[in-house]
Amino acid sequence: MQNEQDLSIQEALQRHYEEVLTLLGEDRSREGLIKTPERVAKAMQFLTSGYQESPEDILLSAKFKEDYRQMVIVKDIDFFSLCEHHMLPFFGKAHVGYIPNKYITGLSKIPRVVNVFSRRLQVQERLTTQIKECIQNTLNPMGVIVVIEAQHMCMQMRGVEKQNALTTTSDFTGAFQEAKTREEFLNLIKQK
Repeated sequence: MQNEQDLSIQEALQRHYEEVLTLLGEDRSREGLIKTPERVAKAMQFLTSGYQESPEDILLSAKFKEDYRQMVIVKDIDFFSLCEHHMLPFFGKAHVGYIPNKYITGLSKIPRVVNVFSRRLQVQERLTTQIKECIQNTLNPMGVIVVIEAQHMCMQMRGVEKQNALTTTSDFTGAFQEAKTREEFLNLIKQK
């Protein structure tokens, strides 16, 4: 159920998308386009819903005291985001690892944090760092590492048009600054 503010935003977006269709030279009254502004407005609200959520609260909702000091990895987390430069999708997989320091979080919370940050207008580099910083600042582990592999529609369907290009970013803190620990993580995420 949508609240009044969400409906107000949806209606404003809808009016803008009606104008966009007109500016593109389309007939807004054409059968296939009648509901397009409404559908696009709803889609944009969903694709940017991460602004309405707190990733820290998600981690804290399942924070448990636990004397475990080995690597915890959640890999192959599918995500979809919108590039802030062209508002075209980029998507791929995130791999997240941390070494607890007295506290762990529910395993499902890590993909939820990825979702929150990816459902904002983004660049892959910032997305990588935001996930890392959120986990580091909220759980205070001995280290966090995030690796993201993504395909960018702004590079594949326009501009340079390189359909097979894959972008990889990484960021890490604490124990993962040691090459041996980083290598262990990278070897583990490569395993199928």
